[in-house]
Amino acid sequence: MAISFREYRDSPKSKKPHILIVGYPLGHSLSPYMHNSAIHHYSMDAEYLAVELHPHELTDFISACNSDDFLGCNITLPYKQDFLRLADLLDEDAEDIGAINVLAKKNHQLVGFNTDIHGFIQPLRRYSEQINGSRAIVFGTGGSSKAVCKGLLKIGTDEIIQVSRAPYDREDIPSVKDSVRLVDYSQWTAFAEEASLIVNCTPLGMTPNVESSPVRESEAGYLAGKICYDLVYNPVQTKFLSLSKAAGGVPVGGLEMLIEQGSKAFEIWTGRHFPDELIQKMLKKDFLPL
Repeated sequence: MAISFREYRDSPKSKKPHILIVGYPLGHSLSPYMHNSAIHHYSMDAEYLAVELHPHELTDFISACNSDDFLGCNITLPYKQDFLRLADLLDEDAEDIGAINVLAKKNHQLVGFNTDIHGFIQPLRRYSEQINGSRAIVFGTGGSSKAVCKGLLKIGTDEIIQVSRAPYDREDIPSVKDSVRLVDYSQWTAFAEEASLIVNCTPLGMTPNVESSPVRESEAGYLAGKICYDLVYNPVQTKFLSLSKAAGGVPVGGLEMLIEQGSKAFEIWTGRHFPDELIQKMLKKDFLPL
């Protein structure tokens, strides 16, 4: 359960080694369970805490990060861009896409990382031959879509069709803008035939709105033979993935990305290998029934 920043600041837990996830709201986050399980796996003297942070508390929070007991944090909505200016140093990916999701204490400096790109790419490596040199369709233009577009170019996608309800209201990433074409939802099917990959970067299909999908049932035929990747991980089997499977597509769920980006973050904070397979089994058993 998430606690307020005031509760965190006044808690004895803030005086012991700890890692945080900060954002607002945090009720849906599985990160505390995932990382505390990894910490327990290694019998580490640390704890992962969820802290709901309001905008007016950002400055005080950064001051709290100077504590020797603060090891780092995950950053989620709505702060992935706000923390960019609060970090002392940035890794290349974070600087390029203008968003961080991980903050780590390194040599008394706060270093910002973006592990979303790594997390997104890893599940696709088994399909690299099919994806390389091909077209991808990306639904959504929010923060996660920036990491997705950057990741797609890293794994060899030649062209990205980004589907938006407001196709002229978007902030470009300089390193990817020449490879991205923005279209309206009414146009995406015209680009589907030559695409090898279709990605959902929207919250459509997320609990409790499990019957929603970026692709209508009448459009499901366009998913045949395509790799269909949903960043939504709760439920594991989303409406989009169900449509993909029924049409003869190749479904890839968001749980893999969640674990992969968390794995990279855990290694940054602790220098230890993340027990990926163990965590995936535990998450599916305790939280995300198929």
